[in-house]
Amino acid sequence: MQPIGSHNYFVYILTNKNKTVLYTGVTNDLKRRLVEHKEDSENSKKTFAGKYNTVFLIYYERFQYIEHAIEREKEIKSWRREKKINLINSFNKEWKFLNNEVFE
Repeated sequence: MQPIGSHNYFVYILTNKNKTVLYTGVTNDLKRRLVEHKEDSENSKKTFAGKYNTVFLIYYERFQYIEHAIEREKEIKSWRREKKINLINSFNKEWKFLNNEVFE
């Protein structure tokens, strides 16, 4: 059991190899979620992320409370692509794939 106040929730943005598709999601376990997206991409392709091979992490934010994470996810999802690109650029200007950083 985690101590009170030590919860981690993440809003994240994934892209595909060519960086043409953006997927925004929320999770309480970023490593597990990245694995799930990769497995779906390689196998059943049942989700948007799987169908469009959006498995490369390019942006994330951490939250203590799930309500805040969900609110932020909804906010980002409502944005036009240009605004999402600006957000990503402010965090990860080269759009470097950050998957390995999460798994360190």
